[in-house]
Amino acid sequence: MSTATLARVEAHVFRTPIKEPVRTSFGTMTERVAVFVRVEDSDGARGWGEIWCNFPNAAAEHRALLFADIVAPRALGKSLDDPVALWAEIDRALHVLRVQSGDAGALSAAAAGLDLAIHDLRARKRGLPLWRALGGTDDSPLPIYASGLNPGRSAYDTVGRMRAAGYRAFKIKVGFGTETDLDTLRPVARELKTGERLMVDVNQGWDLRTACAMVPKFAEFGLQWIEEPLMADRPLAEWTQVAAAAPTQLAAGENLRGAGPFQEMADSGLFGVIQPDAAKWGGHSGCLPVARAARAAGRTYCPHFLGGAIGLMHSLHLLAAVRGPGLLEVDANPNPLREGLLGDLMAAHEGTVSLPGGQGLGLEPNLKPLINLRSLHTERRA
Repeated sequence: MSTATLARVEAHVFRTPIKEPVRTSFGTMTERVAVFVRVEDSDGARGWGEIWCNFPNAAAEHRALLFADIVAPRALGKSLDDPVALWAEIDRALHVLRVQSGDAGALSAAAAGLDLAIHDLRARKRGLPLWRALGGTDDSPLPIYASGLNPGRSAYDTVGRMRAAGYRAFKIKVGFGTETDLDTLRPVARELKTGERLMVDVNQGWDLRTACAMVPKFAEFGLQWIEEPLMADRPLAEWTQVAAAAPTQLAAGENLRGAGPFQEMADSGLFGVIQPDAAKWGGHSGCLPVARAARAAGRTYCPHFLGGAIGLMHSLHLLAAVRGPGLLEVDANPNPLREGLLGDLMAAHEGTVSLPGGQGLGLEPNLKPLINLRSLHTERRA
């Protein structure tokens, strides 16, 4: 493969209203947004990535501008022979700006989107599917689960819809009060079929006292895991108390940044499921070693993702490279920025999805049908 340098980057911001808002314990999304990244090297090869931005929605354009004006200039004109070294170099350079600006998460996500796109480009140039370029050897279908289910009657209806679409595992948002949470889960749990799995996501919605009081109440549901019952930055002493009270394993990780915190999480033994988000921090360069370390520690790696089509495909490839008992998270809420690009590419069959064929992501995004939803486009060249 010829040595090539990064010649051009683009960021496309899309936003679209939705009929039913997506509710969490920390806020409500009234529209869906996405920041898609396209990179091109000096040989003309291309790759695609995505920058996490689903909450708050207003952050999308800001992150695209950080990508264009802060992150991309640190990569343009540089060799793409070693994407991991390039990401590490950018990550180090951004540290002072994270501290100075207070935009740590936004800058990390912008760098992650660039890294994802570069790995896609490199896999395409090597003529490999991305999961194989990342070190994967198994091309069997991956287990998936339907995520983002709103509380109340909506959860019951969505489980039925996703079951009909081929899903066999479901994660429901809780953290809306004891009565609401239990009333949401009971009808769903009663209707679960043999082999189906149910999880809940608190979205950091409880303090220690509430979490310790609530998690035992979930024992009747046979949950696969309880996700983020505390704020992600609470001390391990608090997580230890919640883990002791919980009837099942805890899951977390989407709101961590840095290999060190993830290693501490894996080593603590308090979390059965570890969930880095490759579009939020680290891209493949950061998250692949985290996922492998989680597996080496006997934990389950499940990539977190709740955004557009490109980030979802990257999560699929990353899980396919690492494997283990983890499932791929797939948003159950309608999103034209996902469905409009994927088509039938992620069709579920008996709780699994097949790996795409072709090189790189196995997806060549056609943004033209979405052009009326685009709110910002940036381009930078070396």
